[in-house]
Amino acid sequence: MPFSYDFLALAAAACWAVSSLLSASAARHLGAFAYSRWRMFCVSLMLWAAAMVTGGWASLSTPALGVMAASGLIGIFIGDTALYAAMNRLGPRRASVLFATHALFSVVLGFALFDERIGAQALAGGVLLVGGVMTAIFFGKRGNETHAWEQDNGSLWPGIALGLLSALCQSVATLMVKPVMEGNVDPVAASAVRMTTAFAAHMALLWCGLAVAKPLQRINWPVFGMVALNAFLAMGVGMTLILLALRHGEVGMVAMLSSVSPVLVLPLLWLIMKRRPASGAWLGALVTVIGTALIVTR
Repeated sequence: MPFSYDFLALAAAACWAVSSLLSASAARHLGAFAYSRWRMFCVSLMLWAAAMVTGGWASLSTPALGVMAASGLIGIFIGDTALYAAMNRLGPRRASVLFATHALFSVVLGFALFDERIGAQALAGGVLLVGGVMTAIFFGKRGNETHAWEQDNGSLWPGIALGLLSALCQSVATLMVKPVMEGNVDPVAASAVRMTTAFAAHMALLWCGLAVAKPLQRINWPVFGMVALNAFLAMGVGMTLILLALRHGEVGMVAMLSSVSPVLVLPLLWLIMKRRPASGAWLGALVTVIGTALIVTR
């Protein structure tokens, strides 16, 4: 099934784009740790139920369970929490610029570990795609915008470090599951193991009384609804699509195509906020589209 994983990765990016609009206010309400914990709780229930219905648990061997659990700790427990901590400090737009570097990490590590080689057209497309994403985000703000996607808080450098840590963790976690997903492992059951492991680690921090794990404010039904919907789209559907894509495609290509979500957010923000994106956002989006076209037609 040639190139089918390209569209799985792009579909995952679309899920992340839609879900990201639900994350900013909820993450600020609960705090990075509490928000991640509630999100993992919701999606773990969803994935466990789905895997039980489909019989996907039978596809997981003991070694596969161990790899998925370790991937969940690195990519979701550490990576996602670091990302939302970066968002709380830098704002989602700036944090997304840093997180987009996970595509570059994945290309380098994929070559080093799996000898994944990228053709000239795909390489040119990847450079344009990642550059376009960063341009669209970095130059995408209008001067008088103050909505949740533009708010920052706290020191700059810790936020930058957290954003880069989240990108590296995402890349490493993806590389870990690649060999496992090349078999017949059910992606829903695999996602359930990853999410449940990360949720258990979050609960351990809370039970230990760690101050940072406590919620900033009590959760309420509107916030819970946003968390649950975000969990379903981003971690339930999106991450499962990524695991399916890894079964058929290279880590670097999957990472680059899935990194277009910040560009897909731009028309959604325009629709919701009734504000046309800045000129830099349009330029970045155009470059991203050209890069994506070069990759999927390679």
